[in-house]
Amino acid sequence: MKHPVVLLKQPVALLAAALLATGMGLTTAAPASAADCPSGNFCAWTDADFGGQRVSWSGDDDWWDTSIADEDSSWANHRVPGPGVKDHVRVYESAIQFPSTGGDMTICLRPGDEVRYNATANDRGDAHVGFMGCG
Repeated sequence: MKHPVVLLKQPVALLAAALLATGMGLTTAAPASAADCPSGNFCAWTDADFGGQRVSWSGDDDWWDTSIADEDSSWANHRVPGPGVKDHVRVYESAIQFPSTGGDMTICLRPGDEVRYNATANDRGDAHVGFMGCG
């Protein structure tokens, strides 16, 4: 014996019409705002929550300028991942100049990571370099 297929379109449409008639709409939760950092770039901001001045880089920088050096409070890695791409970003506490290797790493971001604030890394960055991983 065949069973009839029940279509749910009509009850859903009726519910939507009823909600609209009462002034209520079908809404979805808005996504958290993402950091304003161009695709392919690594960005750092002087304030938490991606506020203050933003600096954006498309590559590595072994010596941050004075506008962001030791002033970084939030970060976003929008580098595009791919085979053989150094898409993880390590931030270092010192400029990288021979023989310096940049000192301690303050934070490492994987592709797509956006960090609104990190107390350990706050106001410590002076350079960043791309790597294949954070380890």
